[in-house]
Amino acid sequence: MTGHAGVKRKPTQDDVARLAEVSQATVSYVVNESTAVSVPPDTRQRILDAARELGYVPNSAARTLRTRKTMTIAGVIPDITNPFYPWFERGIQDVAAAHGYDLIAYNTDGHAENERKALRVARHGRVDGLVFMAFHMRPDDLKPLVDDGVAVVILGGADAVWGPAGIDSLSIDNVASARAAVEHLLAHGHTRIAMISGVAGTPPRELRVQGYRQALAAHDVPAEERLIRSGEFTEEAGYEATVELLRMSPRPTAIFAANDLMAIGALRALREVGVAVPGEMAVVGFDDIPSAAHVHPALTTIAQFPHPLGRCAAEMLFDRLLGRTTGPGRHREMPFELVRRGSA
Repeated sequence: MTGHAGVKRKPTQDDVARLAEVSQATVSYVVNESTAVSVPPDTRQRILDAARELGYVPNSAARTLRTRKTMTIAGVIPDITNPFYPWFERGIQDVAAAHGYDLIAYNTDGHAENERKALRVARHGRVDGLVFMAFHMRPDDLKPLVDDGVAVVILGGADAVWGPAGIDSLSIDNVASARAAVEHLLAHGHTRIAMISGVAGTPPRELRVQGYRQALAAHDVPAEERLIRSGEFTEEAGYEATVELLRMSPRPTAIFAANDLMAIGALRALREVGVAVPGEMAVVGFDDIPSAAHVHPALTTIAQFPHPLGRCAAEMLFDRLLGRTTGPGRHREMPFELVRRGSA
């Protein structure tokens, strides 16, 4: 559209209203997705067609000032390169889109300072809610967000920890699932079982080590501390830990890795030195990422279904954002499954 001296100007809601032959207020209700007034479907479509014809784009900054809503949520995850997390984010996005919200994916690399940066972004009013895989944050760190009206859902948390702060949480039972993985190895006659456990002090690592210890204790198998290897949740860390385990005498006959990337790194290390899997060394992973079924041998692993996990986290978040849930945080326990393949 052209204004004074032929200068092109952006179309306004008044322009859309004139073309659609409705009031400016009706245009505002439609383009801002307001539910305060019911607009007939044919009128709504006429307004959207007019806006598209004119190239009208709602001013999101102005809408934020009016409604104090950004119509944006964030999914804060520790490793965007781990195939588990894009599927988890996709589950969040599917629910967010159905509510007319945008999703920002924020990668922390599992570092405490990056987690704190994500909280600062949220406190500055840039998002209405967070789904947070927090390795280092505690309830006191997130309570100020909740007090400011930002909805928070923690992946991997427990209600006893987060609930009193008004923070919802969901997870699989990390202890029981790790125990199931180790019991599978024990059932196949392994008693010298190593664990590649991930980053010390992080919730998934500590809970899965607890399950590992419980399974061994239930079968009167002593847990040797030197068989538990810590490191990053990466393929390279799994590879390096396995190289170290192979130097031991006697060496383990089985490895349980706290995620699939580390397990795949372990398979690579074993293949390079000619150790047969599962004949000489069995391997069990955790997550059931897509590549777990395609490595050789295919990886036996614990599946925790990231897309449904993401959807459930987002549904809990929108329950808070829409006022359907108030008060102390809720916890949902999600299903897991031992997927038996060729590696163990």
